Amino acid sequence: MDVNKIRKVCRPIRIVLGLSLIAVGVVTGIKWFYLGVIPLIAGLANFCPLCIITKKCDIETK
Repeated sequence: MDVNKIRKVCRPIRIVLGLSLIAVGVVTGIKWFYLGVIPLIAGLANFCPLCIITKKCDIETK
């Protein structure tokens, strides 16, 4: 099992979600939205710690 693989759909969603949360944090000034860095890094690094636990994001190897 290769835990570094994320479904093709999950990666762009994580990147967009991370950027959106950071943008809301910049506009509103609420610092909690800067936690958007977590899904952004997960999407850019193509790694998700939650996928290790749930095993739902792994791509089946043939």
